[in-house]
Amino acid sequence: MYTSQLVVVAASLWAARGAAVQGFNYGAQRPGWGVKVKDDYTTEFNTAKSLVGAPGDGFTSARLFTMRQGDSSEPIEAIDAAIDTHTSLLLGLWCSESDARFASELDALNNAIQKHGDRLAKLVVGISVGSEDLYRISGIGRKNNETGGAEPSTIVGYIKQVRDTISGTALANARVGHVDTWTAWVNGSNQAVVDACDWIGFDAYPYWQTTQANAIENGKNLFNKALTDTKNAVGGKDVWVTETGYPVSGHTMGQAIPTVDNAKKYWNDVGCSLFGSTNVWWYTLADPGSVPSFGIVSDVSKNTPLFDISCKTSVSSALVILPNVSESSATDAAGASSTTRKPKGTSSVGSGSTTDSGSNSTMSTPRPSVTPSTNPNGATLIAGSIMAAIAALLTTVVVV
Repeated sequence: MYTSQLVVVAASLWAARGAAVQGFNYGAQRPGWGVKVKDDYTTEFNTAKSLVGAPGDGFTSARLFTMRQGDSSEPIEAIDAAIDTHTSLLLGLWCSESDARFASELDALNNAIQKHGDRLAKLVVGISVGSEDLYRISGIGRKNNETGGAEPSTIVGYIKQVRDTISGTALANARVGHVDTWTAWVNGSNQAVVDACDWIGFDAYPYWQTTQANAIENGKNLFNKALTDTKNAVGGKDVWVTETGYPVSGHTMGQAIPTVDNAKKYWNDVGCSLFGSTNVWWYTLADPGSVPSFGIVSDVSKNTPLFDISCKTSVSSALVILPNVSESSATDAAGASSTTRKPKGTSSVGSGSTTDSGSNSTMSTPRPSVTPSTNPNGATLIAGSIMAAIAALLTTVVVV
């Protein structure tokens, strides 16, 4: 009896949380630095859509880092694959090299609009102008030997150029934003970028936070504190989770030990509290050969994850963190540090590039916090009272 009640509760929870996209980050390179083509993306997108045990409606969205196919100004072939597989897209333009490179990104964006028109428009969730460029020029980024990056004024200018490019086209109504680490968003010197964005892309990785207590048991607290502080810092802008994940293998970082079991716990604690209510692009579907490895499948041709991704055991924990409250205001992250970074290659943007998505989310001393109760479209979730009732029912079921 109690089992059937829990099944009904879980189903009601997913129905109540509203529509939000969930997907993965997809780099432009094959292992070994070859440029991906349409067939590569098609395989990845189909695998993501058919993952065994996937929660909600499955993983049907793709975040891209560049508009360019290789080093050309032709549109990235991931778009062709997305159209064929009905995969929604968070488009990306790379900003961490030069004005000339960005001009080529704009050309590729314009060419994509001309080529695909409404077929592309109906798939676009948003457009990201850059990825972790503010982090790269920060003290933390320089300490981690990051290269590239862009000043806030540069990103603001690039955002304006994107808006000018899409004006009057099939993508005229696309929402434009920027993706960066949470430490960049709570840094007041980047406020001009916040003001220029329709939405905020949030990257956070407790695994890398070696200056804090980052054992897997504290992963949820680290993530939620960073997310809450970011939301507090951006003045009500929609915050989308554009990168997070936990490695299944690799080196121990601080107290964080990469194992399949720990990756599963992070998925349950963090991912399952977000899926269905917040736009999420997980890192990552597969990254063969990377150390550490964040892939939830061992190979892009296999749709059986390395661990149970169903979220069936995470319903109660997802309910517990729903209230949108925080024990403290946004933390000044200027002094935060990290000792390493993600491996290069899996998120590279061009055939000649040696850059990656570069996430190094670090934070100061964490405090428990909770996941916001607002969905990425700016509408307050109507499920609040429903979820409170479900929480009460779960408590009754467990106690009895």
